[in-house]
Amino acid sequence: MTEFFRDVKFDWMGKRKFFIAVSIFVMLAGLVSTALRDLTPGGTSAFNLGVDFKGGTVVTSKFKQKPSDDEIRGALQTAGISDAVIQASTDKPDEVLIKIPILENAPEAETLAVVTDNANANTANVNEQPSATNQTANTQAQAGNNQVNTGRALVKKALDTFGKEADASMALDQDQAAAYKIVGTDSVGPVAGAQLRTQAVTATLLGLLGILLFIAFRYDWTYAAGAVIAVFHDVLMVLAFFSVFQWEIGLTVIAAILTIVGFSVNDSIVIFDRIRENLAKNRTDSLYKITNDSINQTLSRTIITSGLVLLSVIALVVFGGEVLRGFSLALLVGVTMGTYSTVAIASPIAIWWQQKLGAAKSKAAPVTEKQRIASASRRPVARRPIAR
Repeated sequence: MTEFFRDVKFDWMGKRKFFIAVSIFVMLAGLVSTALRDLTPGGTSAFNLGVDFKGGTVVTSKFKQKPSDDEIRGALQTAGISDAVIQASTDKPDEVLIKIPILENAPEAETLAVVTDNANANTANVNEQPSATNQTANTQAQAGNNQVNTGRALVKKALDTFGKEADASMALDQDQAAAYKIVGTDSVGPVAGAQLRTQAVTATLLGLLGILLFIAFRYDWTYAAGAVIAVFHDVLMVLAFFSVFQWEIGLTVIAAILTIVGFSVNDSIVIFDRIRENLAKNRTDSLYKITNDSINQTLSRTIITSGLVLLSVIALVVFGGEVLRGFSLALLVGVTMGTYSTVAIASPIAIWWQQKLGAAKSKAAPVTEKQRIASASRRPVARRPIAR
């Protein structure tokens, strides 16, 4: 195997306090960011959640000549929608799904939504007296309809820059003057967003539990603790960056976090395996020295693997566009921090934990009277010379 670094003698264990202090500083910065954003009246939320998590409107549009995603996004920004997600349909190349967040400050669209609701209300029976439960349900349904109408009106205003919308009674191909048609609108409620958040957290925790059990079974549970703590460290680092810089969190970010979990554990297992091999070969060396030697021996492999992955991730960040922005940024931070934690966090924590357990076991083990007598019998006895 190609080695960039030969005979490295860096003392990773000696610098462990510095590395842990750096990690704590970054995580505290993320914690302060989330706390201040939550506690500041009228401020932004702790995390910039996307449409998938906080709800919004999904508008499906069909084009005769589909514009590029950047052109659609520019038109939406001109209309006042800044956080839209443009998603192409996999089986219908002429259709586009436009996801927009919950809109609160859109006066023109809200006016249109109110007029539409009033028209629908005038057709209802004014003498009907609904119950309190029905009133609550009607209020929620009306709020959802307002949101859908608001989102549709703003999307229509943006898409009108590409041409006229087809008549509602005609198909897009039948209307020669039309450039597009809105074929469907739907709303993603906050309840569905909360369910997605719960499922994302559950998937991450189950993945960490599986990793803990595998490493505990294959190696030792002290190594498993070090690997899982390092993975938690990587996830918290990614969340800290997303909170500080307010990058949007969507389902693709959750996929990136799960990828980071597997990547980080893979690197940690390589070092743990080398530590286990060196423990069998060098029984006279201290655990401190064996850990340093194992990290230095696998350093070339770690840098080559992580470097190649980082090149691909940087290409995604630069050329991936707005759709892959959150995914690529999460991978960029996660791969960088995962490589750092594998070398500087996971192994020192595992060795420290193993030493603590060994010291605790030696203190807790009682010494029997038989063992004390046997130990005393093995002590050297100084004999005085006898004068003859």
